[in-house]
Amino acid sequence: MSGICGIVNLDGTSVDRGLLHGMTLFMTFRGPDAQDVWVDGPVGFGNTLLRTTFESECEHQPCSLDSRVWITADARIDGRDELKNKLAASGRGRGKVSDVSDVDLILHAYHVWDTDCVKHMIGDFAFAIWDGLKQRLFCARDHFGIKPFFYAQIDRHLIFSNMLNCVRKHPGVSDRLNDLAVADFLLFEDNKEPARTVFVDIQRLLPAHMLTWSAGAGLQVKRYWSLPTDLGVRYRTAGDYVEHFKELLDIAVADRLRTNRVGLQMSGGLDSASIASVALGILSQQQRAFQLQAQTVVYDQLIPDQERYYSSLVAKHLSIPIHYIVADNYQLFEQWEHPKTWFPEPIHQPQALKFADACQYAASFGRVFLTGWDGDALLTESLRPHFQSLVHRRQYLRLLTELLRYATSQRQFIPSGWRKRLIRRPNSTDLSTVSDAGYPNWLNPEFEARLDLRNRWRHHSIVPRVDHPTRPYAYRTYQSLIQGGSFFESYDAGSTGLPLEYRHPLLDLRLLDYCLSLPLQPWLVKKHILRVAMSGLLPDAVRMRPKSPLAGFPHVELLKKTPLNCFDNFPKMSDLVTYVDCAKLMQFIDISEHAALSWEAMRALSLLLWLKTARVAQH
Repeated sequence: MSGICGIVNLDGTSVDRGLLHGMTLFMTFRGPDAQDVWVDGPVGFGNTLLRTTFESECEHQPCSLDSRVWITADARIDGRDELKNKLAASGRGRGKVSDVSDVDLILHAYHVWDTDCVKHMIGDFAFAIWDGLKQRLFCARDHFGIKPFFYAQIDRHLIFSNMLNCVRKHPGVSDRLNDLAVADFLLFEDNKEPARTVFVDIQRLLPAHMLTWSAGAGLQVKRYWSLPTDLGVRYRTAGDYVEHFKELLDIAVADRLRTNRVGLQMSGGLDSASIASVALGILSQQQRAFQLQAQTVVYDQLIPDQERYYSSLVAKHLSIPIHYIVADNYQLFEQWEHPKTWFPEPIHQPQALKFADACQYAASFGRVFLTGWDGDALLTESLRPHFQSLVHRRQYLRLLTELLRYATSQRQFIPSGWRKRLIRRPNSTDLSTVSDAGYPNWLNPEFEARLDLRNRWRHHSIVPRVDHPTRPYAYRTYQSLIQGGSFFESYDAGSTGLPLEYRHPLLDLRLLDYCLSLPLQPWLVKKHILRVAMSGLLPDAVRMRPKSPLAGFPHVELLKKTPLNCFDNFPKMSDLVTYVDCAKLMQFIDISEHAALSWEAMRALSLLLWLKTARVAQH
């Protein structure tokens, strides 16, 4: 999670080295190993380095291979050997790339393929390259937006960073808020125009997108990658499917280790437990000493929860230490005035202190933390949309075959709830059919009318159709990551304030391509392929455990214990009245037994506290 920043003065004037140096030092907390700047007339880069792989031990940034093309990057490149082979085959001698850092690999790829280099790289990255020969800035963000990237073009300056608050440090960037982004937060909890941030002057580079600027072409942003659609794999035996899956899972985890001290975000579920097992197996085969430790958030009393029991089974089976964050006693909006609970943009996390403490403990152990996100989208798909598609295409013989296969593999006939739904047509997109149920009736009427928020609510409340015959849930999930852009930003050091890097092996593109190509039955019914792959590696109680969502609403139980309607612990609400009718809001928050209403109303409180802290929340 190195820090990157840069300034390009579009009028050709020299970059203020002192300003760039100050922006760079602002990011020292996320890159404590080294801080440096590079300036060449109207262009300047800054970097604060956090070494999180063996290959980065000798890395220094900003850097160049030829003193003409310079880079600042926050990057981990996966599939290094494959990329080296492609570079060698394209004329970049193997000797040049045999033992280089990930940042150097990006530079080598750029020298060979120019801006098309992003089509040859996988991993988590946000970087900026200045090509002195072409007088061009080239920036890119990874496929799913694990690494953030923000920029502002203002008053003949182009400013960028992987930290939103670092961009705000430039004196040309104002603190004016984007009212539509604020409205979207209150309505939906996320930004429906995700390339915009909550600040008018600052933009977000979306995942799988690249940005270029040159004097002749100006600023251009375009997408460089889309989800594959025409995939399909067929093997002769069931064992072949499983072996290929295990091979790719091992590669995905191994590429995200590359260090000897690793933490694990491990619940008692199958996905994160599988990552823990694979990581332990890989580290045990290396010729280095290593440390591996798990962390689990549990509820012991507030709501019914079995994560402590199941995660302890995994930890005992794997003989790894585990630390528990007990969530029962974290209050709503506790310590909101403490910097560790602040975020660069509004976020609805009423128990932010719990998240902050979990991150802080993780950072006290090491710099790399693995998660099991998102095994559900990767490894599970409902068969109903597939059967429905066969009905609508009148492929009745194939439908019968698939139904028989389901009955055989699951030892049950098609669930009764599916039968009527199979003949339904896809959802209508007619706005007249959209209900206003759930619309927040506590908005300021003037604010609501000025932005026509009720129609915006209706328009964006329609769940978009995903016309994929077999994997609609997976494609909807991954498209939302690409088109949303901000999902993983709360995990980034720019939000946590810690030199801590979260890595997600189940978002590996090689593994993703394979799982999207698998036959639905039996492999993607209730994560069958993962359950088979983990046979003998995890306790059967965990391996065969059904999907277990959180068994209650913590915020409802906490509201029952400590109602928020008196606002005793909240600042004056004057900052909020532009957006919210505060008298109505209090009534909704008082309905503590209604989970959805109370959760939606508390979004306004999250906004209130963010407005209070945003003026100073630049770490």
